[in-house]
Amino acid sequence: MVSRCLGLTRDLLSAGVFGASVAMDAFVTAFSLPNLFRRLLGEGALTAAFVPTLQEELHERGQAGAFALLSKVVSWLAMVTGGCVLVGMVIFGQSRLVSGPEAKWSWAADLTVILFPYLALVCLAAALSAALNVLGRFTESALSPIWLNVAMIASLGFAAKAVSENEVRAMYWLCAGVLVGGGLQMGVPALVLMRAGWRPRFDLELSPRVRTIAQLMVPGLLGTAIYQINIYVSRLLAFSVSDSSATLLFYANRLMELPIGVFAIAVATVVYPLIARHAVEQNFTAMAAAYHKGVRLILMINVPAAAGLALLSEPIVRWLFQHGKFTSPMTQTMAPLLMLFAVGMPFFSVASLTTRACYALKDMGAPVRMAAVSFAVNLGLSLLLMGPLAARGLVVASTLAVVVQTVLLQRALVKRMPGMRFGQLWLSLAKVGGATLAMGLVVAGLWFGLLQSGRVGRFADTLAIFVLIPIGAGVYGAMLWTLRIEGREDLAAIVAKLRSRFRFGGAS
Repeated sequence: MVSRCLGLTRDLLSAGVFGASVAMDAFVTAFSLPNLFRRLLGEGALTAAFVPTLQEELHERGQAGAFALLSKVVSWLAMVTGGCVLVGMVIFGQSRLVSGPEAKWSWAADLTVILFPYLALVCLAAALSAALNVLGRFTESALSPIWLNVAMIASLGFAAKAVSENEVRAMYWLCAGVLVGGGLQMGVPALVLMRAGWRPRFDLELSPRVRTIAQLMVPGLLGTAIYQINIYVSRLLAFSVSDSSATLLFYANRLMELPIGVFAIAVATVVYPLIARHAVEQNFTAMAAAYHKGVRLILMINVPAAAGLALLSEPIVRWLFQHGKFTSPMTQTMAPLLMLFAVGMPFFSVASLTTRACYALKDMGAPVRMAAVSFAVNLGLSLLLMGPLAARGLVVASTLAVVVQTVLLQRALVKRMPGMRFGQLWLSLAKVGGATLAMGLVVAGLWFGLLQSGRVGRFADTLAIFVLIPIGAGVYGAMLWTLRIEGREDLAAIVAKLRSRFRFGGAS
């Protein structure tokens, strides 16, 4: 939650300093490439392969063996990512030798050269954080994204002073913040591990466990690669549409990811070990029940969140972003993008849990195939719609692609496990839909009345965020309770436990 809030603060500050400009578009496009490799080589696939293998080494050979394996993995990762950084910097460093492209493409290439070392720093940070988790240390790894956000927020202070004189120099400050943040992300867990007894050494021995990690990474790499390339291609297409599309798409996507990152991914993270355990025990009835419960929780949270973002997209964007160089026309362009992104939010959230259910069944192929189909749909529709609809066409394409991916993933899961059918959830979804409709009518009616009263501007936007949203949440919760949504007994038990603890604390 802290990381997401700091990330939102960072985005708001960058919008105020640079607006939706060519400079910010170039930065967003340049930063996408090291982030793509970060997710390929550092997070996700590496962590999924490294953690269980390191756990086995710790169990069999103790901490000394675990630290020796960590040194081998870090050495190989440094070699691979260092090679990628050098190759990337050399390739993008030749951009000005190519004649023809607009100047903004050369600028994006220049920024890519500066930002590419972040790839190596954050990949090493991911491996070190995974090792800390295996040792039962979670705080330092949880702080990792916070270091990046804090460093970038600090660098934006210097950028704000420089932007009026030289926008290029101001953007270099933001890039410096990324690199400092990457250094902190790597350095902090390394220091903690060294205090725990790790003595890093360069070791490129291809031990059996290193080979195992490499073999386990391959399926995850394929699926992650398709998804990340999908995002990167969308950013490139947005950069080509106009001088602000990439930035506005980035900000709208970040707002859409806020409820996903805080709630949906949290639910998926908690439910995944449970369904994985049931799969190992071959208790498929319990596995299906846990999966359905997870999907129900995700839909209960994300369907109304999506509706709220869509209904109040304009006041939300205006209140959060419209200051400094972020102007009213930028708000008018970004608000429909957020509305369209919101439509795909529940599908994206469910897809994250469905993918993990496939992994729990050791079905690595289905998520890769569905990701490939999603990529083809997104690319085809993007090329078809970006002309007549500009940036909105790119969002429509990505939204339809994630809808297709979610439906196909669910079909593949049901084919493998008939007990995972969505049928049991239709009644819950109908109740969620009815409660969301009631909430939407109340919020839309109040917002329309507010506009008709002539109270517009900052005052109306503030009321929309701090009054209408809580009212909508209250209406939604009351409707769900009245409709006796499945699982409400669990919620009542949690509330009762919290009340008893509060009373006990007050009495003491």
